[in-house]
Amino acid sequence: MATFITEIFNFLSLFSMNKDSLLFNGLVALGTLGTEELFSFIVFNCPCSPSLNYKYGMTVIIVPALALFFMGVIWNNHTWKLVDEYHMRGIKNFSAAATFLLFGSIVGWASVAPITWSVISLLHGEAYICALSEFVKPSSMDNFPTKYGAEVLAKFPCKDVPANLTKLSDEVTRRLRYESQLFGWVFLSIVVILVLVTKCLKHCCLPLSCRQEAYWVQYCSNEDKLFRRTAEVHSKIQAAKNVKKFFGFVALDKEEKELVQEFPMDSIQLSFPWNDIKGVDIYQENKSFPLYSCLHKWAKEMEGKGPTPEAMV
Repeated sequence: MATFITEIFNFLSLFSMNKDSLLFNGLVALGTLGTEELFSFIVFNCPCSPSLNYKYGMTVIIVPALALFFMGVIWNNHTWKLVDEYHMRGIKNFSAAATFLLFGSIVGWASVAPITWSVISLLHGEAYICALSEFVKPSSMDNFPTKYGAEVLAKFPCKDVPANLTKLSDEVTRRLRYESQLFGWVFLSIVVILVLVTKCLKHCCLPLSCRQEAYWVQYCSNEDKLFRRTAEVHSKIQAAKNVKKFFGFVALDKEEKELVQEFPMDSIQLSFPWNDIKGVDIYQENKSFPLYSCLHKWAKEMEGKGPTPEAMV
């Protein structure tokens, strides 16, 4: 159990210290905030009708949040790593710890936009007022005429009420806005507390010093950037080689010609052990030697085996 928990926080620390991820999440939150404000200003239109108010108001708060969550899941690379892992190796070969870590990462980052939407919607209050206005008890208000019922209460968000109910309409609106904002601040506080507890547990359970953890994160970031850059160059050279075989020549610009001169087409490696470097990059140790990623682990294993064996792409 202790090992399982340690693996969890090893994984979480990789993302919690990643500046690019934090910047991306900040941009997502700001984008969600702007979208919600635009939606409230242009699209939101309370029907002010019994039964329809509640459905419309709850839909505005919940449905966009769910849509943003599923979009976040779809755009997360770890979602497809998980799908690929199950497809290639099956459930029985996929550890519970790795599954938990991947799901935790996917859900955590996919929740940024939905939480932002829900909190802003509650703080704004319009959807909440629309949804619950008809459920306000007339007995809780002073001097509310008994001849009016839910149909009139449902019209309070639209201010389409008799003149003698204007003050009561303002009172109901203020009360519901207060409740909505209260729930919004409580929800935000719970999220902040959960994040704080998670970070505290991470620092307590992670068996790395701050400097080593920072090095690990920096290594993974640099490895990813170099891998992507090298893959782009390799794929361009490989494509140029295939085009040349088809046409007999290839039209390269100046920069591409320099790449081909530096890395000749006939000298590049054509197949790679892709399956050996797939998976989640969790900090590991092998005989006290730190392994910072799947690629790092593969390279270490190849050191004592001579030339890297070619594998099918």
